[in-house]
Amino acid sequence: MRILDIYRRLKARIGGKDWWPAESPFEVMVGAILTQNTAWRNVEKAIGNLRAADCMSPRSILGLARDELAALIRSSGYYNIKAARLQNFCRWYLEQGGYDGLEAMPTHALRAAILGVNGVGPETADDIALYAFRRPVFVIDAYTRRTFSRLGLIEGDEKYETLRRMFEDALPSDTALFNEYHALIVHHGKHYCRKRSPLCGECPLAADCPSAGVN
Repeated sequence: MRILDIYRRLKARIGGKDWWPAESPFEVMVGAILTQNTAWRNVEKAIGNLRAADCMSPRSILGLARDELAALIRSSGYYNIKAARLQNFCRWYLEQGGYDGLEAMPTHALRAAILGVNGVGPETADDIALYAFRRPVFVIDAYTRRTFSRLGLIEGDEKYETLRRMFEDALPSDTALFNEYHALIVHHGKHYCRKRSPLCGECPLAADCPSAGVN
């Protein structure tokens, strides 16, 4: 199967996902940092707390004491580390001129700038570039590695940049497609191609998957 064919099959079976859920681009950035090493349901609670405290802006987050911020985002796990990373990101974000300053950058420069922030890895940076700034950057995550290694299209332990370029080379450079495809892969990984006890009998890709029924 080609990478584009897999997208079409997933979309035909699962439908549109309209991801990333957020009320603003900045909220996408906050969510991308908070979702590191935790489930999205835990991030939703933390975001709800920030909204309720009227702290969903870089200046309001920087105005909080570190322990106050940590308490608000406690549900996201590693809350002390994430509080430090979030405030560090907010400080950097304002220094760059906020959204407008970053939006003016070409995609390669924007991505490099985000990656230069302490505590921001490639997946987080690409979440921000794709979902907050609407740039055609493909996000690679654990669901992508699991699904495509089971399909026999990758080994699964390739470097992040190797896989990102592989997907971007195989697909039209289309932000909406990258957005939808990543959301479909996440849904597929959660509901069908699960880490344990995958539901191969219900999987829309099972007919062409060499791993179907053996995990």
